[in-house]
Amino acid sequence: MTDAPFSTLLQQIAAIARDAGEAILVVYGEDFEVERKQDHSPVTAADLAAQRVITAGLAKLDDVLPVISEEARAAPWSQRRDWDRYWLVDPLDGTREFIKRNGEFTVNIALIDNHQPVLGVVLAPVTGELYAAARGEGAWMQRQAGDAWQRITTRKLTQPATVAGSRSHGASGAALLGQLIGDDYASMPLGSSLKFCLVARGDADVYLRRGATSEWDTAAAQSVLEEAGGAVLDLAGEPLRYNRGESLINPEFIAIGDASIDWKARLQAADLEAS
Repeated sequence: MTDAPFSTLLQQIAAIARDAGEAILVVYGEDFEVERKQDHSPVTAADLAAQRVITAGLAKLDDVLPVISEEARAAPWSQRRDWDRYWLVDPLDGTREFIKRNGEFTVNIALIDNHQPVLGVVLAPVTGELYAAARGEGAWMQRQAGDAWQRITTRKLTQPATVAGSRSHGASGAALLGQLIGDDYASMPLGSSLKFCLVARGDADVYLRRGATSEWDTAAAQSVLEEAGGAVLDLAGEPLRYNRGESLINPEFIAIGDASIDWKARLQAADLEAS
């Protein structure tokens, strides 16, 4: 591990993510098959290789906690309802982007404590960029393994605003975005949890997601964005929370950089205007 300006635990999780990224790139450089899970979402050998690396790495930590991962069967709610702390993992977020070979996929590892993400690591294996954050420790970016860590922060809402958008799920939500930030915004499409990271490092202002996502898609990047000065809010204006019940599907949400704005009031006003 390199000398880092944050806790040993966060350094350990960053190292696990880099190991998982190496396992992904081995498959990325080969011909690979694409299978379909029961929900028809794609899965490759890279997803499963990263899953094995992350599971093994977390099991070696001093404090061994339960794990929820996209590539493993989740414990039933009857067990999860008693969990205060656990790891929430997406070994390869953006499998569709992986299959397209456009590089816009990530490894996501988050620590959830009392329904909140309190530590998160997001790695983009192809570029080598790694984002890391923990409650009270700030948000950091490392451009390549071994490079110095750079502190990242969000920016004040710009005019016109820049919106990070989904590469594979279209641009739904234009009407709501217009109500929240004005119609003259610029769009910046990007895959996986990298959209949150654009906001966290001050290169975009908001990311609105209409439609379903899973809890492992958002938790690590939410931690990074919150420590950078932003927030991830449901469309009622409340912070996104985790392990809320049987379903692991998130409500629709907006990730914002400028937390000085009363987004809850803006969302309520937009809801009233639409009704």
